[in-house]
Amino acid sequence: MSASANSPNARVNLEHSTVLLIDDNPKSLDMLSSIFHGFGVREQIKCESAVEAAEIIKRKAIDLILVDCSMPEMDGYDFTRWLRREMPAPARYTPVIMLTGHAAQSNIQKSRDCGASFVVAKPLTPSVLLRRILWLGNDEREFVECDSYVGPDRRVRNFGPPLGQSGRRAGDLSTHVGEPAEANMDQADIDMLMKPRRVSL
Repeated sequence: MSASANSPNARVNLEHSTVLLIDDNPKSLDMLSSIFHGFGVREQIKCESAVEAAEIIKRKAIDLILVDCSMPEMDGYDFTRWLRREMPAPARYTPVIMLTGHAAQSNIQKSRDCGASFVVAKPLTPSVLLRRILWLGNDEREFVECDSYVGPDRRVRNFGPPLGQSGRRAGDLSTHVGEPAEANMDQADIDMLMKPRRVSL
């Protein structure tokens, strides 16, 4: 993807991408599918079960995964942890966007610690989702594999939203430092926890 997430006219071509959508709520799954149709994605695989999705990943290459955090039998956290630890390369490196309807800080940290690339809060909008996909296209984090963690590098302190983009407060650009204190966070707060940014001093 060559478009920049900072550009108001950003365009992304997902026409040849294969996207796996996982949500046990059929209405949410259909809405997600409609959004990706709008992005030009021709090949979508919809699953109402993470267990079913795991079987698909074993036999088919996927470019992007969106998975709901809360599902019976195998939730999004367990699915992402399984993907990162049990699947061979290149499948284990597949970008994962987790979807949550409960944006408590503990849930966001749990998503980060199981190896998710991003968390997006429900109800999601096409513009928010597209920005996260564009960020993924420019993500320079290294992939870490050790006994306690497998996933995108989470060790670097986050210093706010991408350069030039405003946060959730007026005048809150990428100079904002610190983690939010609220129990339930908006999308800018989630991004602060999930998207590390290196800062040159």
